[in-house]
Amino acid sequence: MADQSPLDLFKQALTGASRAIARDPEVEVAWSADVPGSAGNRFRVPLPGRDLPQDQVTEARGFADSFALKLRHHDAALHAKAAPPEPIARACYDAIEQVRYEALGANRFGGMKANLDAATELRTASDKIVRAQNSSEVPLQTALALLVREALTGEAVPQKAQGGIELVRDFLEEKVGGDFTALAETVGDQEAFQKLALDMLRELDLTRPTEAPDESDSDEADDEDGPDDSEGEDENQGEGDPQAAEMAGEMAEGEGEGEQSSDTQADSDMAEGEPGDDSDAANAPVRPNRPQAEIPASVDYKAFTTRFDEEVAAPDLCDSEELDRLRAYLDSQLTGLQGVVTRLANRLQRRLMAQQNRSWDFDQEEGVLDAARLARVIISPGTALSYKVERDVEFKDTIVTLLIDNSGSMRGRPISIAAISADILARTLERCGVKTEILGFTTRAWKGGQSREAWLADGKPQNPGRLNDLRHIIYKQADEPWRRARRNLGLMMREGLLKENIDGEALIWAHSRLLYRPEERRILMVISDGAPVDDSTLSVNSAGYLEAHLRSVIEWIEKVSPVQLVAIGIGHDVTRYYRRAVTIMDVEQLGGTIMEQLAELFEDEKGVKGRGVSRRG
Repeated sequence: MADQSPLDLFKQALTGASRAIARDPEVEVAWSADVPGSAGNRFRVPLPGRDLPQDQVTEARGFADSFALKLRHHDAALHAKAAPPEPIARACYDAIEQVRYEALGANRFGGMKANLDAATELRTASDKIVRAQNSSEVPLQTALALLVREALTGEAVPQKAQGGIELVRDFLEEKVGGDFTALAETVGDQEAFQKLALDMLRELDLTRPTEAPDESDSDEADDEDGPDDSEGEDENQGEGDPQAAEMAGEMAEGEGEGEQSSDTQADSDMAEGEPGDDSDAANAPVRPNRPQAEIPASVDYKAFTTRFDEEVAAPDLCDSEELDRLRAYLDSQLTGLQGVVTRLANRLQRRLMAQQNRSWDFDQEEGVLDAARLARVIISPGTALSYKVERDVEFKDTIVTLLIDNSGSMRGRPISIAAISADILARTLERCGVKTEILGFTTRAWKGGQSREAWLADGKPQNPGRLNDLRHIIYKQADEPWRRARRNLGLMMREGLLKENIDGEALIWAHSRLLYRPEERRILMVISDGAPVDDSTLSVNSAGYLEAHLRSVIEWIEKVSPVQLVAIGIGHDVTRYYRRAVTIMDVEQLGGTIMEQLAELFEDEKGVKGRGVSRRG
């Protein structure tokens, strides 16, 4: 628990709350910078910033609440059975159903309502409705969903969408305004609700009237089953209030007490079932030797928005079968290097184990006879200082973080060698009792993602700062055994993963994770192929914006931090950025260079307690 960051604890609390709402103990929640979504009981929600800003926390909860409500109150088979075939009608039909099951939660719990409102605001901010200049540009499914939401929950249309809604409100209310009231009356009955929704879509000429007979036939067939089906439906709906009350107990006071976002922070923590632990752990880590956690105020750098950034575990980016396939491909790349890397691994292990296990003090008055002084002892038996004494070494508890550039320019042999070296390094250091964390960094999109969309929607303000969505990948956590994480490294071989690189923020992220660790010695090794590059950011900021930030962050870590920083450049000179760095022109040298650099770092402190005196001094 103590090793977990507040972000990890929040994820646990969010997962617990989602399981309580959905009444499904198998629900899993993952972070994502892509469009949030769900597949069965696996949810992908937006990643909050490392310091858990309240608005981003509420947004993440809103999406998780929405997915959990869907799992609990939405019958996918019933929904698909009556779905209209026309694309626009189907989009409207789906959007209105989402409003229905979200309204079931929003109308019962004030805290959940605040969460869902935040998720709606975030979805709407990137919707075309915010940029609509005339009625033809308004997405009908968005407009209908927001007006139905207004009728079902009483919540006003989000401010950014009000202009677009006003372009079509009169038309829609004239055509189907009465249907909104009828929908509100059937919100607890999915089948009745979807029939009214289909009627509304027919009135808007979005679906063919010829579907009415099928609908009628379906009704008759349902009526034949009549008493059983309707009783079952009523039974489920009748359980709604008791279940909701139970849900409120699971989610604690915040969901039932009101609409304050501070309340919603508490209830997800309570949902995990260990409120004291979560709360204490989230607030406890006052970082030892903490020179910094975020970008220093003196650095002229900012991000336009961080709400779309992603910190994600490697298995959450692809399914298990694909990971196995990618790992097999990586293993095939290792074939020609197996002998070399094994020798390197053994050499590093011997050097580290020698430091950990024993040390000798020479030229002693008594102890074990020093074989190197044997000739002198034979010639002059009374000669003193011919002995040596063995003693244990105080080997500093150590953690190594390997931060790998996952940008597009690393594609091919460089990324293969980086992944192989990370694999060998983790395996070797684990045998030596040194914990290892493996991280990667790239962006979610080429030339900007949702961050750029938000910037465009806000009217392209000048000097917006970083304008792409970060993707920070955790391949192996420090406390995770190598055998469990080894297949994750295959993800680097995945087509489409490697995009652009924003090195400065990646360094801060990896460095911040190290500062949470209890180990005395912390080493951060960066493997990159050059300067940071992100076209979206560089096109709208001053020249060298990302490079200047990277230099500031490196200087900041090297001068202030207890973390030892070392870099290995592939094909590019990184010595112009890092004080301790080497450049590899031939990628075949990368594995050996990692080993040598680490060995030098471990042997750096010649005068520390526990090192032996020179034999020939």
